[in-house]
Amino acid sequence: MNKYIQSIRIDWEKLERDSYLNDISSLKNLESIHFNKNITFFAGENGTGKSTLLEAIGVAYGFNPEGGTLNYRFSTYDDVSELSNALTLSKGAKRSKFNYFFRAESFFNVATKAEDYRDNTPKEIFYQQYGGKSLHEQSHGESFIHFFQSFSKEGLYLMDEPEAALSPQRQLTLLMQIVNLARQGAQFIIATHSPILLGIPDSEIMLFDNDGITLCEYEDTESYQVTELFINHRHEFLNRLLGE
Repeated sequence: MNKYIQSIRIDWEKLERDSYLNDISSLKNLESIHFNKNITFFAGENGTGKSTLLEAIGVAYGFNPEGGTLNYRFSTYDDVSELSNALTLSKGAKRSKFNYFFRAESFFNVATKAEDYRDNTPKEIFYQQYGGKSLHEQSHGESFIHFFQSFSKEGLYLMDEPEAALSPQRQLTLLMQIVNLARQGAQFIIATHSPILLGIPDSEIMLFDNDGITLCEYEDTESYQVTELFINHRHEFLNRLLGE
C-alpha cells in the first residue's frame, strides 16, 4: 500500500547544542525511521518523546502545530519544539486526498476553529458531520467520537492520544474506523497508551524508551502488560501496590 510518509530523517546538526531535545533518551540517537505499515503506533511512557516526534512530523508535513487540516492556521500558544527544523520527510508518489492532525490537548481550540472555517455553510448542514450538533454542545467523549467519524476519506492521519476522552466501547468504534480507512489506503501514525488501539492487527508498534525507539510486539508493550496483570490478578496486584 502507498505510504504518504515513507520515512523520516533527523539532522541533529541543525539543532542547537544545548537543545533539550538532546536530552530525550529515545530520540537523541535517532537518525531515521521507516514506516512499513499503514498503521504505526508510537508507544511508551509519558515523557519519552512520542508527542514531540509526532508534532515535528506534523509541522514538517505542513500541519498547524495545534492540529487540524493543512488549511488550519491559528495559534493559542507558542510551545513548538525545533525538532521539525531538523526533520526531512520522504513522501510517497501518491498525493493524499485528506490530511488531519489530531491532538487531544488542543481539541477544544480546533473544534472552535472548525466552526470559524465553515464559511457560508448553514449550521444544520455543517453539524451533520458531527452527529447533528456543535461539538461544543456534546460531552467530551461524544465530541471526540463524532469528530473522528467525520474522517471518511483516504488520506494521512496523525493522532496524538485519540483515546483520551473515549470509553473502552468508543475506543472499539474508533478501532474499527481506523482499520476500515487503512484498508482503503489511509495512513495513520498514532501516539497512544490505549491497550485497545495498540491491539489493531497488521500494525507496527514503535516503542519509545531509554534505549531509543525499537519495534515491539503488542504483548511487549507496557500498556498491555499492566492491563493484563491488573485484570487477571487484580487482588494480588492491588495488595502489592498498596502494601496490604
